[in-house]
Amino acid sequence: MSLPPKEIPLGAMRFNSDFQKLEYFNGDIWMQVHTFSPDLNGGARGLFMGGSPSPTSGGDTIEYITIPSAGNGTDFGNLIGHSKYLGAFASNTRGVAAGGESGSNKDTIDYVTIASTVNSQDFGNLQGAITYVSAASNQTRGIVAGGRAPNETDRIDYVTIASTGNAKDFGNLTVSKSNTSGTASSTRALFAGGADWPSTFFKSTDFVTIATTGNAFDFGDLTTSSAVASTGASSSTRGLYSGWSQSPYKRIEYFTFASKGNAIIFGDLTSGVGWASGLSDCIRGVWGGGQTPATTNTIEYITIATTGNATDFGDLTTVGHYSAGGCSNGHGGL
Repeated sequence: MSLPPKEIPLGAMRFNSDFQKLEYFNGDIWMQVHTFSPDLNGGARGLFMGGSPSPTSGGDTIEYITIPSAGNGTDFGNLIGHSKYLGAFASNTRGVAAGGESGSNKDTIDYVTIASTVNSQDFGNLQGAITYVSAASNQTRGIVAGGRAPNETDRIDYVTIASTGNAKDFGNLTVSKSNTSGTASSTRALFAGGADWPSTFFKSTDFVTIATTGNAFDFGDLTTSSAVASTGASSSTRGLYSGWSQSPYKRIEYFTFASKGNAIIFGDLTSGVGWASGLSDCIRGVWGGGQTPATTNTIEYITIATTGNATDFGDLTTVGHYSAGGCSNGHGGL
């Protein structure tokens, strides 16, 4: 049993096994000790995994960018199989891709070691084959939520990123939907927007506490009803969303993780794009690829702590990316 706060000495240290983090007591609350640097040859690395320039088949390309320095994508390797409309999440060492489709829905989970540039390896399987999924993670757990299998579902799966094995049941979203967009702080995962095709689009955003299991709760609403990308961008305090599937295509919005409430408009992408893939390093949020409605290889970025419009970052190696999975070793959940 832990001591009450008044009996804990200032500067006391502990290891929080729920979040796999070292913490110290500042006199009022326990604070995380950040000891990891995500720098790999210039900074945190972002991965775009899968996707496709074709509406009929998935791709197996993995490419990477160095988030603090603008530039084009670089080849990383390949997924075990082809997939688009998949979800991706990461710890500070592993990037993981799950679900999606290529001809039929997939239940596969692949992983890579982010510091290397090699092909993915088998991690395990989701609870069932599913596409149009969303994903988010902290350092310990990766969560895959919603999707279509073949109809929209409210299922939430989770895995322990440092191990390999099949996904387990986490709980359920507040409604069945696909095409949500996932972000996370170290404690909360948010899944924004979504759709029940072909006619119903959602403003609602769900959240779960990552260290527990159980059903999602309502967090707040986006400013408009829309399916959004499979991945958003985040710092430890903000979750950002863009890559809309319907008007207003350019919009970027954000939530503050610590306080439930509705989204606030951040700014605009430079051009209208649907199903762009997002990632971040806590300072920059980056979106790449998507449809305008033609497929595109454009990458854009914003500074998360401010508000304003996006700026050109560079280009992906593959034109299109029908919803690749985006992840990084420096996002706000780590």
